[in-house]
Amino acid sequence: MPQNKYLTALATFVIAALTTATWWTLGRDTTREVDAATGNVSGPYEAPQVIACVVVLVGLVVVGSVVLPAWLAVLAVSMPFTAAWTLHAASTDDSGLWAVGAILVLVGTLVGATIVVAVTRALVRNR
Repeated sequence: MPQNKYLTALATFVIAALTTATWWTLGRDTTREVDAATGNVSGPYEAPQVIACVVVLVGLVVVGSVVLPAWLAVLAVSMPFTAAWTLHAASTDDSGLWAVGAILVLVGTLVGATIVVAVTRALVRNR
């Protein structure tokens, strides 16, 4: 972990910026698919988008947990990802359910990032 406060701040900023960029690049697809035969609507997210997003976020948490305090690595990924998701969802949802989704995204990313940090720290400690 960097001892220098400036390096910690820089690492936090870079991880937060990459997390936000992950949402803006992988989450911008708003196209819904309509099955012509059944009329069922799916999307806008496709499985490869979700998988890529999770892989990138896990990678950022792993790197963050090695170079930052654990709590900062979790927040540096969870907060900007949730903020980016919320801004997008609030601007496209007329029902108000985006607020429920924002809470679920926040809780999910906090829990997921915490698990990744715990596993990463355990693996690094055992080396």
